[in-house]
Amino acid sequence: MTTYTTTQSPLGELLLVGGESGLASLSMPGQRGAPAVRPEWRRDDAAFAEAEEQLSAYFAGRLTRFELPLGADGTDFQQRVWRALDSVPYGTTTTYGALARLLGVARADTPAVGAALGANPLLIVRPCHRVIGADGSMRGYAGGVEAKVRLLTLEGALQPMLG
Repeated sequence: MTTYTTTQSPLGELLLVGGESGLASLSMPGQRGAPAVRPEWRRDDAAFAEAEEQLSAYFAGRLTRFELPLGADGTDFQQRVWRALDSVPYGTTTTYGALARLLGVARADTPAVGAALGANPLLIVRPCHRVIGADGSMRGYAGGVEAKVRLLTLEGALQPMLG
């Protein structure tokens, strides 16, 4: 049985989707490839209480690492890449190439790492927003570059832009 809930955040309304093994998807408004609620899904706000509590603490600057059961579907390679994201500390960034080296992926196959990051169904929780271009550029975030910048600023990895 697939369950879902929605919760408000500084990035807009987040959609949380879960199954028997845990949180399977966390998506945000405007996200490329984000799932839409399906008629056969059942809304169950209580099932996501812990995830909502941790997200609230994260956005308030009180949580630096999520501790949730995760049940995202992906290939073995995607799962390896997504687990590697957990090693990128809060408040820091890494590059696609550095992540590829950590995984033992050949330089020529670095785009495959980027593709796996782009398929990450657990935005924010699995911190693909912490992966940036080798030149420091913000790119490749399914939630959009603006959301990536906002998350990295929240974490202190980027300085707030004065406007």
